[in-house]
Amino acid sequence: MPAYTSAAAHTFHIPIMGTGFTIDTPLKVAKYGISSSISLVDDVLIEQMRKFHCQQAGEPYEEILKQSEDSRASRITAYLNLVDRLVQKQVVELQNSPFEKGSDITKYYEMLPDDAPLKQQYLGMLKMSEGSEKSSVQDMLRSSAVPGSIDVNIMTKLDKDRYQKGEKLPAIYSDAMSALRGFAESTLSSSMIFSAGINKRLYRYMTEFKDFFPDQHGKIKKQIILKVSDHRSSEIQGRFLAKLGLWASEYRIESGLNCGGHAFASKGFLLGVVLAEFKQKKKELLEKLTPMYRKALSAKGGYDTNFSNDFRITVQGGVGTAEEHQFLLKYFGVDSVGWGTPFMLVPEATRMDNINLRRIAEATTEDIFLSDASPLGVPFWNLRTSSSEEARRERIKKGKPGSPCPKGFVGLSTEFTKRPICIASRAYQKLKLKNLEGEIHSVHDLGKIEEKILAKSCICHDLAGNATLLLGIDPDATSAVCCGPGIVDFSKIATLQEMVDHIYGRLSLLTSSERPHMFIKELSLYIDYLRKELDNFPAGLASNSASFLQGMRENLFKGIEFYQTLSGQLVEDSREMFLKELKKLKNALEPLVLEKAEA
Repeated sequence: MPAYTSAAAHTFHIPIMGTGFTIDTPLKVAKYGISSSISLVDDVLIEQMRKFHCQQAGEPYEEILKQSEDSRASRITAYLNLVDRLVQKQVVELQNSPFEKGSDITKYYEMLPDDAPLKQQYLGMLKMSEGSEKSSVQDMLRSSAVPGSIDVNIMTKLDKDRYQKGEKLPAIYSDAMSALRGFAESTLSSSMIFSAGINKRLYRYMTEFKDFFPDQHGKIKKQIILKVSDHRSSEIQGRFLAKLGLWASEYRIESGLNCGGHAFASKGFLLGVVLAEFKQKKKELLEKLTPMYRKALSAKGGYDTNFSNDFRITVQGGVGTAEEHQFLLKYFGVDSVGWGTPFMLVPEATRMDNINLRRIAEATTEDIFLSDASPLGVPFWNLRTSSSEEARRERIKKGKPGSPCPKGFVGLSTEFTKRPICIASRAYQKLKLKNLEGEIHSVHDLGKIEEKILAKSCICHDLAGNATLLLGIDPDATSAVCCGPGIVDFSKIATLQEMVDHIYGRLSLLTSSERPHMFIKELSLYIDYLRKELDNFPAGLASNSASFLQGMRENLFKGIEFYQTLSGQLVEDSREMFLKELKKLKNALEPLVLEKAEA
């Protein structure tokens, strides 16, 4: 079997996108050395995809029924084992393919970054004459063609308790705990990505599985990646894990707003500022965490002799050009850059039904908006023309707002019921709107409140529709699309090789050369967000307090000062435009005072 390696072939990775977009992305890209992630939210979708891929691969399939014991964890384990098995088979076939035009191994090496040592050895091999020396180099290249990591993601907030016959089951059967167990018991040697903040009971549960600890050789089979938006969060979570004898092998920094899906707006901590802090304080964080980790590991009788006390720093959110990619790698020293939204236009990498694929290719800035669609109450990037949004508006028009809630993964509200239900469900919205009739609001405020209630959408089911509709599993699915605002910079439905070539600067897929720098775009999104929050204060609909927003405004000004200094590191051609846009945004931020909030 091909060996997995921690040395990444590429300097980019494909992050988690929704539940359906990347549900089987590793089966499409891992053999080419590209790392990607699978969401563990939707075990119904996971079971459907296991059936589909078993049929495609000619493997036996036995359904794991929802009613069976520990079905959620069992479904996840079975699917991850299948993906692991199929990828290993793909890699063997790739390694045995001929070095000729169009073959998988040729495609593997053609896609590598041009400055990668392996790429240089491959190019040197092509110039060699036939003979034993060339054959020897080819053998080395075959064994060096290793797959990308098959990582998985748990959104820690989605940890709903489960019931059976009206009785709450033990905590280990909650959604997140079951998903963790499903991964822990799989054959994968990869990483668990935790997003959306700390979940202490979930983190403690990891200590029950040996694969999260180093073996006698210091190797950790199942590593931990923490998705964070600022340095403080990384230290809090890293310390909590270290005291349990667990090590975070990677801190994945994501833009608070310039990303796809849920947008967890920070207190105005701009991505460049956060990256600079990580760069400056990495050694300090290592020195804090290592003693805690070694002490806890030793207390458990664990191995630490050969463990390398280091961690990777990666970044994602809004990157769109090869220049930005290289700047993040070289100036901030990150180990990998996440490219998400652009890959929605790459059918060779992600799942997207044909209708919505065409719609995102044609999307304008008016079509992409930061919505209130998520039942989690977190801003959610949405495609206004998606099938899901069309269906939501049609239900409202017919006087039947809300979703039937077929899966219930986000059923977290007990406002009207003893057992939690989803605030996007028809049952909740009916009760909420009726309750609203007895409250006193101005006509203007009432309209805003109703709009916010009705904006909620069944994203846990509709995000799966991108895969189930495309593959004929659910012909009636209404797909949701959670692309980030950067999708408007791309319009071409591209091949995998074309997108990789764009990332490494071998060609450009940009729709317009006037696209703003990713740091400028994020800053403008924060200013728009702050403006909207202030407008919502009189109606009591702002998501944050006045002190939070005041802090956000102050941090944005500090970020602008930092970017003015950072501009000196940009190439001369782009520096002037960067500074011009920065000044324009500073002027837009100035009048956004909190008078409305304080009134």
